[in-house]
Amino acid sequence: MVDVILLETVAGLGKAGEKVTVKPGFARNFLLPQAKALAATKANVAAFEAKRAELEKDIAEKETAAKEVATKLEKVSLSFERQASETGFLYGSVKSTDIINELSSEGVKLSRSQVEIPNPIKEIGDDHFAMITLYGDVVVKLPIVVSRPALA
Repeated sequence: MVDVILLETVAGLGKAGEKVTVKPGFARNFLLPQAKALAATKANVAAFEAKRAELEKDIAEKETAAKEVATKLEKVSLSFERQASETGFLYGSVKSTDIINELSSEGVKLSRSQVEIPNPIKEIGDDHFAMITLYGDVVVKLPIVVSRPALA
């Protein structure tokens, strides 16, 4: 096991500034390369403590910006028109890239890693949703409606 200092809030692990113990592979392959954590050496702990106020200010700004976007997204419901069979199954599916493209037209820029679709969207209906992780613990449940295109 390896001790690391979190530089940002990681869902399910801890808040920014906390010292946590993780498996070596998780630290080496995810936390350290993405600059989400520092190895908890004496030098890094001392450097982190010296920059703690500055880092906390940056984290607070990012959380505030994420919460502003979250309030904007809470008012949004996405609608997609897709070709479907008579039984209501789509001839494809609604993917995270479709959601990202639709939200970019709303002025919200997201990456694929921020969009999670818990259940594949392969049917017509209004009971679908996606989880949008904006920053740390700021997550928005985005409703999605899928319908057939109107006949001409």
